[in-house]
Amino acid sequence: MRDRMERGRRRRTKAGLLGVFMSMLVLPVNAAEPPELARARTLYNSSDYDGAILAATEARRQVPVADAAALVLGRAHLERYRQRADVADLASAREALAAVRPAALSPRDRVDLLVGLGQSLFLGEAFGAAAELFDTALAQASLLSPKGRLLLLDWWASALAREAQTRPLERRAPVYQRIAVRMEEELRRDAGNPAASYWLAVAARGAGDFDRAWDAAVAGWVRASLSPETSSSVRTDLDRLVMQALIPERARMQAATGLDQQKIASTLIEEWDLIKQQWK
Repeated sequence: MRDRMERGRRRRTKAGLLGVFMSMLVLPVNAAEPPELARARTLYNSSDYDGAILAATEARRQVPVADAAALVLGRAHLERYRQRADVADLASAREALAAVRPAALSPRDRVDLLVGLGQSLFLGEAFGAAAELFDTALAQASLLSPKGRLLLLDWWASALAREAQTRPLERRAPVYQRIAVRMEEELRRDAGNPAASYWLAVAARGAGDFDRAWDAAVAGWVRASLSPETSSSVRTDLDRLVMQALIPERARMQAATGLDQQKIASTLIEEWDLIKQQWK
């Protein structure tokens, strides 16, 4: 069940919280920039990646902004790869990002470069390395919008969770514990953080603490009301986690003591449904 759950999450390719925030992690448009670069950023932010690639390629011919244009070009190729799964886009993204000189970028663009490099590693399935770059970017995330920071936090946790799945079972717990520690800190800072609410439950489950995972999921469901913009999305993800993983796993554990597994599962479903009803 655990492996099926993880495969299902991989197939969704970050369709939950990231689907909510994807439009929020924008590339800032500077009024002082040449029109071609400003247009490339605007097209990227409007999800017109074909147009952004053309405009960024043109802007890259202007030496003063060539590095910023290469950044937009690389990020646009990454997003187009996410849409079409054409490996040529991933290769083009790597080439463009590798050519960027960080010293020529603004502080905000340097954060976006770290994010782009991390995404390129993630999409190339180098999940542990991607998490390290996202972690570095998070240290400078004050330059992002609050919603952009949430997106980056979700990328980081997703990368570590995917890295954990590449390891033998006995070596996964420390990775999930790393996620849990950070999400605990995030929730102390902002009780309504939707990414932290979801990932704390996932991390507890991944570490094998199904009881805490259940408590974290319940708390996350209730806590979702503190962030109305994302409450529906995080509750959908939590419901999927509980129904597809936590309930079967908790029922199986309790059945090991001689109890009826199906009855236990039915009782847990009733308990979860009651929580959802009470905290709509």
